[in-house]
Amino acid sequence: MTRAKVWFVGAGPGAADLLTLRAARVIAAADVVIWAASLVHPDVLGHARPDAEIVDSAALALEGVRPLYQRALAEDLVVARVHSGDPALWGAVQEQRELCDGLGLAHETVPGVSAFTAVAAIAGRELTVPGVAQSVILTRLGGGKTPMPAGEGLRALATHGATMAVFLSAARSGQLQAELLSGGYPPGTPAIVAYQATWPDELVVGCTVATLAETVRAHKLWKHTLFLVGPALGASGGRSHLYHPGHFHGFRKADPAARRDLRKARS
Repeated sequence: MTRAKVWFVGAGPGAADLLTLRAARVIAAADVVIWAASLVHPDVLGHARPDAEIVDSAALALEGVRPLYQRALAEDLVVARVHSGDPALWGAVQEQRELCDGLGLAHETVPGVSAFTAVAAIAGRELTVPGVAQSVILTRLGGGKTPMPAGEGLRALATHGATMAVFLSAARSGQLQAELLSGGYPPGTPAIVAYQATWPDELVVGCTVATLAETVRAHKLWKHTLFLVGPALGASGGRSHLYHPGHFHGFRKADPAARRDLRKARS
């Protein structure tokens, strides 16, 4: 039985101990580890075997990766293709899956911790706060190398007023700020600017939508930066119904008096 396989591994936001246990096991078992030195922290390679072949994909196009997958099939090798964050988000993984399918090479994906959840953890904020925000929009600024589909412009998405995580947009922070404001976020809406979150040189700064571009320029940021925006980032005093004594579910009965109070509050 062949063991040839490509694992698409989410490396998380940067810190080597923020990989999942499965991701660490897959990297440790791989004959070949392909990683992007421009995006993945080198500490992640500490999980690899001493005799593993390490390939930096930063300078490779998809056509440059193809021979590695072909060799994996011919030589019965296990490949760990390590992507930053979670492979489901801006990882260019789907085209690699299709490449593997075309070669007849088995593949599987290991999810990873996304930078937006890592930044929320560093900032000590919940992105969904009862009565304030119950949705999180993950997006990027349009007009770059990858065009935005119709209806997904940042200004249109900002009209929802939800929590927003904006990736890949630091180089045009002025445009980002303008579209957030024109989409309806008040100038004083809380925002977080995070550079290389969980890396040794991480920078996580709080600001507002009105001072977002100024904050980016002050710290001379232009890449590896994530933005969180929305009223939930400054909310306090909310109470989740999940742990309210008046809420019941399959494992807990509601307190009758608290249940009446909760119903009054909803009306």
